[in-house]
Amino acid sequence: MVLRFRRMSAILAIALILGLLLTGCGGGNANTEKSATTETKEPYKIGAIFDISGTSSSLGIPERDTVQMIVDEVNKSGGINGHPIDLIMLDNKSNETESALAAKSLIQQGVLAIVGPSASGTTMAIIEAAQKGETPLVSAAASIRIVDPVKDRKWVFKTAQSDSLVAAKIATYLKSKGLTKIAFASMNNAFGDSGRAQFEKAAAQEGITILVKEKFEATDTIMTSQLTNIKKAAPQAVVAWAIPPSASSFTANFRQLGLTMPLIHSHGIGNKKFIELAGDAANGVVFPVGKLLVAEGLPDTDPQKAVLVDYATKFEANKFGTRNTFGGHAYDAIQIVIDAVKKAGPDKAKIRDEIEKTQNFTGISGVFNMSPTDHNGLSLDSMVMVEIVNGKWVLAK
Repeated sequence: MVLRFRRMSAILAIALILGLLLTGCGGGNANTEKSATTETKEPYKIGAIFDISGTSSSLGIPERDTVQMIVDEVNKSGGINGHPIDLIMLDNKSNETESALAAKSLIQQGVLAIVGPSASGTTMAIIEAAQKGETPLVSAAASIRIVDPVKDRKWVFKTAQSDSLVAAKIATYLKSKGLTKIAFASMNNAFGDSGRAQFEKAAAQEGITILVKEKFEATDTIMTSQLTNIKKAAPQAVVAWAIPPSASSFTANFRQLGLTMPLIHSHGIGNKKFIELAGDAANGVVFPVGKLLVAEGLPDTDPQKAVLVDYATKFEANKFGTRNTFGGHAYDAIQIVIDAVKKAGPDKAKIRDEIEKTQNFTGISGVFNMSPTDHNGLSLDSMVMVEIVNGKWVLAK
């Protein structure tokens, strides 16, 4: 009898415990059920490769910071359709081989898309991997060769204004000022070579003669010989195609040799680092760039103004430094990818298709309208001419 009573007591105790567990963890609480469902949604892997260290770090660092900021915001608000973003960020060290290895690693890890790299050379180095791995790539670099010809770049897109647009903007500006005999100097790399090729085409269309062409390395700090050759040619203006630190060194050397003709740079100097390194020598430099640097001075009717001011405010509030056009290219890349994943889900082919369908996307670099024949989607009006005056950016007259 005692044994039977003990058995019954044990059974009742077990039943009571199970009942309590089911009450605390079961489906009776709608909020708990919703939370559990959200937490079990599989993360979406998105890859990022930027030139965070090395010669192109002035581009890669703000791009890294921007993408992390956007991903954090999206994850705090519930992710993409409830799926948190698992961001895998790699540094290619401004090296093409490292870039190719990083791309292969990300594809092997199953990322849905890759944003970056920062520079033309490090982007060109991973195009083959993106194509073979059938993984959408949205670069933050400038060379038109990244997306042209489109038939050979099915999986590749980019958000920086193409150097063909930049070259056309500079050539139009020179022509408007009556500056038709110029000298051209560029970095000896993919960015500089592509820029020179595009500027030669634009100059010919505008009737501009290039009297002399010079090159310098990304790590050069002294360009005396190149500038001496330029001085002998006596051009009406000089066009430089580079990024910091060499762009800053070229500008400082230009002033030190007493050259007084107008100095026009490419969009490669669209960050505060150029001014910091060049110092007072930067004053008077004119260059084409996206509207971010002069956002507050835009008319309220400009479709980009609100987006530009919001991004600049957030970037600077996070103490990443002064607003930066390169960070803007990364903003556009990650936002375009996120929008595509929202529509397509975790299907790389469908994500690619949605990126290609991007229309009227108001970003930092411009208003994007991509298509099967245009994997950049920006027009000439995405840029303005800016002059550096007393270390600040102002709209050029």
